[in-house]
Amino acid sequence: MAYRNQQAFIDALEKAGELVRISTYVNPILEMAEITDRMSKQPGGGKAILFENTGYDFPVLMNAYGSDKRMCMALGVNHLDDVAKEIENLFKLLAAPKESILDKLKLLPKLGQFASWMPKVKKGKGECQEVVLKEPDITKLPVITCWPKDGGPFVTLPVIHTKDPLTHARNVGMYRMQVFGPTLTGMHWHKHKVSAKHFNEYKKLGKRMPVAVVLGGDPAYAYSATAPLPENVDEYMLAGFLRKKKVELVKCITQPEIEVPADADFVIEGYVDPQDELIWEGPFGDHTGYYSLPDWYPRFHITGITHKKNAVYPATIVGIPPQEDAWLGKATERIFLAPIKMTMVPEIVDMDMPVEGVFHNLVITQIHKEYAGQGQKVMNAMWGAGQMMFNKILVISDEGSPITDYLSLTQYIFRNLNPAADIYFSQGPMDVLDHSCSKLGFGGKMCIDGTKKFPEETDERFSWKDMTAAKPGALLQQNFPEIKHVNENLLAKQIPCLILSVEKNRKGHIRELHEQISALPEIQGIKMVLYVEHTVNAGDLPTALWRFCNNLDPKRDYHLYQQAGAACMGLDGTRKTKELDDFHRDWPNIIVADDATIASVDAKWESLGIGGFISSPSLKFKAQMYGEEAVVD
Repeated sequence: MAYRNQQAFIDALEKAGELVRISTYVNPILEMAEITDRMSKQPGGGKAILFENTGYDFPVLMNAYGSDKRMCMALGVNHLDDVAKEIENLFKLLAAPKESILDKLKLLPKLGQFASWMPKVKKGKGECQEVVLKEPDITKLPVITCWPKDGGPFVTLPVIHTKDPLTHARNVGMYRMQVFGPTLTGMHWHKHKVSAKHFNEYKKLGKRMPVAVVLGGDPAYAYSATAPLPENVDEYMLAGFLRKKKVELVKCITQPEIEVPADADFVIEGYVDPQDELIWEGPFGDHTGYYSLPDWYPRFHITGITHKKNAVYPATIVGIPPQEDAWLGKATERIFLAPIKMTMVPEIVDMDMPVEGVFHNLVITQIHKEYAGQGQKVMNAMWGAGQMMFNKILVISDEGSPITDYLSLTQYIFRNLNPAADIYFSQGPMDVLDHSCSKLGFGGKMCIDGTKKFPEETDERFSWKDMTAAKPGALLQQNFPEIKHVNENLLAKQIPCLILSVEKNRKGHIRELHEQISALPEIQGIKMVLYVEHTVNAGDLPTALWRFCNNLDPKRDYHLYQQAGAACMGLDGTRKTKELDDFHRDWPNIIVADDATIASVDAKWESLGIGGFISSPSLKFKAQMYGEEAVVD
C-alpha cells in the first residue's frame, strides 16, 4: 500500500490507535530520546509519538516503526511473512522452465508489474520543494541529541542519495549525520557501504560528490534505505514493490544530478568534497547499546534545504535493546529470507535474529538437513552472503524444533551439541561498530551446529551426565570468590549451560578459571559456560546475553576444556583491557541517560498525557557503567 506522504501514515497510525500526541514542550536535546526510550521498551513496542511542541517550526515523529503492527502498516501488509511469500512466488515464476508460448505469456502480467515498480523522474517541482529556504540552515530543524555523551545533535533517519560517477547508478542508504554548524554535518558511511565506494570513485576523479538527504515521505523509503540489497538493485524499486506503486522522483534544486522522492517532508542538498580534510565525528550512542567511538569521516556541505508545507521531522533513537530498530531488523529478517533461500542457501527453512544479538551478533538458522556436514556448508554460504558477512555467532538447527520457541530450541541444540566437535571458529570482516574485535572491522566468528548428527559426524568418545537436578552455584562461589553471580537456572530446564558473572583481576584469569571449574566432578555434565562482567546480573538472561554477544570475539575468547571423554566450552564475554587482555583499542561504555534528564522527564511526565508513569530504563543499567564517559577508563 502506498501512502500519499508521511502525514497520511501519521493519520493511519492515529486512526489505528498506534500514535500519541504530546503538546507539552519537550526539549529535542536528550528529553525526546528519554521519553521515546521509555515508550519503546513497553510490551510490543509502545506507541509512536508525535512531539508537537518542540521549540522549532516543526513537530517530531518518533518510534513510528517500533512495533510489529506499525512495521506492517508502514509496508502495507498484514504480516511481514506476506512479503517474503510474494518474493518467493515471484522467484519461482521467473525461474520456472518456459517451454511453451503459454508459459511465456503467463509472465507478461508480472513483467508489467516490474515496470510499475520502477521509479520515475517527473518534471517540475515536488511537494518536497514547496518551501525553499533562502539561506540553508540545518540548525533550524529540530535535530535531536540522543544520549549524554553524544558528540552533538544527529540526524538519525536520513535517507541518503548518491550516484556512481561512472555508471550513474543510484544508491539510497541510511548513515547518521552529526550536525556541526548551519551548513556542515558529518557523513558517517562505513567502508563497506556503497556510498563509501561512490565517494572513493569521486576521489579518484578529483570531483565533488553531490549528495541529497531525504527525511519523511512514504515510510517505505526509510525501510528500503536500510535493506541489504545487492549493489545493482535500486532501493526505490524495492520501495515500489513494497508500496505497489512506483516512486515519483524530482530533481534537486542545487544538486540537479540527484533525484529525490517528490513526497518527502525535507530535502537537504549538498556535496562531499574528497579534497576536504575529514572531520572528527562522534561519539554516538549506537544500536549495539554501546557508544560508537569518534573517528574521522567526510564533511557534508549543505547547499540547499527544501521542505513541504506542514512538514514533520522524523527521528529515531538506538541504544540498549529493544528499540525501534529491532522492528526494522525483524522486517529485514522476514523479507530477505526468501532471496537467501532461493538464490544461495536452498536448504534454509527459517531464520531468526534475537533482539539481544542486535542484528549481526547472533543469527539462528533452521535448515532441512539431508547429509553429514550440511551445517558447515550452510555456515560458509551464510558468511559469504552480503551483509551476513558481519555475523558473529551463527546457530544452526534443523527441523527438530521451531526456532522461535527459544526454550525448546535451546534444549534441542544442547542435546545435539558436542562442544569439542560441533563448534567452528573463523575470522573475517565484522561490523566496524563491533568493539570486541582486536582490529577494527576484522574479528572472529563462531558457528554452533545444533543439528541432529549423522553417524559420520558423531564422536563416540564423549558423554555427558544429566545435570537437570544439579545446583553447583554455591560450590562455585565458595571456591572462587571472583564469581559474583551464578545463573544455574538453565540446568533445571535441561540446558547444560552456566552463566557466571566474574570480576577479572589477572592476565589469563578466565582461561584459568574455566580449566579449574571444568575439572570439578560436579561440573562434568556442563557443555558450555558463558562468562560476563561482574557488574552484570547473570540471572537477568536478556541483559546477560546482550552484554555477552557484544563483548565476545569468538576466536580469541574461547577456551575448550577436554579430558577423559568430557568437554566444556568456555566463552569469555567480559570487558577486555590492555592490562589483563593485551587489548589495545578503546572500549566503549554502555548507553544510559543522565540523572538530570531522567529527573526532568519524571517531573513533566504527568503533563505529557501519554498514560501511566514509566520509569527510565537507564536506571537498571547505571551500575554496569565504568565511569561516566563514552570511553571506559
